[in-house]
Amino acid sequence: MPTRSSILLIEDSPGECELFRLALNKTGLDVMLYTEHDAEAAFHFLEDRYHHSPLPSLILLDLQLCGQSGSDLLKRLRADPRFTGVPVVIFTTSDDQTDLARCYANGAKGYVMKPDTFDELVHCTGDICRFWLGRNCVPLNAGTTC
Repeated sequence: MPTRSSILLIEDSPGECELFRLALNKTGLDVMLYTEHDAEAAFHFLEDRYHHSPLPSLILLDLQLCGQSGSDLLKRLRADPRFTGVPVVIFTTSDDQTDLARCYANGAKGYVMKPDTFDELVHCTGDICRFWLGRNCVPLNAGTTC
């Protein structure tokens, strides 16, 4: 039986996490959402999931985190073979071309600008889920498949 698709949202703003959760619920899609508020907690969450249950189907990563940056966490995740099969999509307010280029160079699979309104967030969240959790194919050990 296939496992339920899941997203790990790594975002240091509890308000942004709640908005994303509300937007995800509004899409009507059956997706489990996990949130972590800093890079270290997110890495420990992934280590625990690796050993005890399926990894998330997708990681959405903000660049602006307290402590270790999202960019540094991305490098750390891509350097660890346990997590290379899980797509990481940057979900940020930064439109800086240097950030964009750095993230792709460090192994991000996508770079999405956070929408300005809640309605746009609902549409964006639905698009992300339908593509990354529905259309995109990942290796068997990464949590979901085609």
